[in-house]
Amino acid sequence: MDSRGSTAELARPDCTGRRAARWREVIEAARLAPALLPSTRRRFLSQLACTAGVVAFPGAARSLFAAGANSLAPEAGPAVRFPTAPRERLAIASYPFRDFIAGLDSPNSSGGKMDIKDFAAHVAAKFNVNKIEPWSRHFRSTDRKYLDEVRTGLEKVHGLIVDIAADGEHSQYSTDRAERDKAVAFGKQWIDIAAIVGSPSVRTNIPGSKGAKPDVALAAESLRRVAEHAATKKVVVHLENDNPVSEDPFFIVAIVEKVNSPWLHALPDFANSLTTGNEEHAYKGIDAMFTHAYGICHIKAMEANDAGQVFKVDMARTFAILKTHGYKGYCSMEYDSPGDPYRGTQELIDTTLQYLS
Repeated sequence: MDSRGSTAELARPDCTGRRAARWREVIEAARLAPALLPSTRRRFLSQLACTAGVVAFPGAARSLFAAGANSLAPEAGPAVRFPTAPRERLAIASYPFRDFIAGLDSPNSSGGKMDIKDFAAHVAAKFNVNKIEPWSRHFRSTDRKYLDEVRTGLEKVHGLIVDIAADGEHSQYSTDRAERDKAVAFGKQWIDIAAIVGSPSVRTNIPGSKGAKPDVALAAESLRRVAEHAATKKVVVHLENDNPVSEDPFFIVAIVEKVNSPWLHALPDFANSLTTGNEEHAYKGIDAMFTHAYGICHIKAMEANDAGQVFKVDMARTFAILKTHGYKGYCSMEYDSPGDPYRGTQELIDTTLQYLS
């Protein structure tokens, strides 16, 4: 013990000073609580005790502090700082270039195929875009050493992965619990990978389940578990309107609303839902999807169904929907039509810049 007093005296908050002035300081501190470091928050607790004259908080101060503390939890939601310049909002999906990229189906970078860790540099040189959305099957490995190499490749060109399109084979709404558990494990695995390579989000697919119809309750139960894990990694999970049955836009919206997590959002794809042939349903679905969109959408000008029938997107109408909802996230170019993906991607870039400018 030194001249500053006993241990008990050191532990007691200093309650000297004008209480009215201190109370105003405490209210302001409560307002700023989310930004305080834990040690600062401990000092803040002492200030509250001092103001009350007792260890217990006054009701108002207790409520203010609780609100601040709760905002530090993962459920406070993502806070990605999206760029505002039109070109900086663009990303290039690797899926359209699958014939030129080595991956799980061709693990050896032979025959002139590039590795996904070099894709960002390739895209930057070809399109003057430094953001990419790689397909999960373009990762030749999920070992930490390889993932670190992917991140290093990005850093060399000041690039960024804005989303990983992860395609699994297990359904989140299967009636078989073991199957659903595998779907959850797959989602968690790619969330962990996203965190390692610096991606703020993952798009996980919803495969169909043999003998089972799309089930909102089962899918939501599975994806709630995925979203809870995503919150711990600060990675957003997106669901895309892709498969016309298992990923119908209104089915996705129902899942997102039932899970009701800031870490689970919709990924609107401009063209996929048009392949059903029901144009009005498709555009209403896109509108509903953008209501729940956050970090990524897929830009396409057309899409073909399994029969080869091509459906063209009304780009003006779809970009108007995007703007109506105040969408601020990334726009990923995903050319998915017959023909040269380089030329098609450049056309999508030109069109997108026109509407975003």
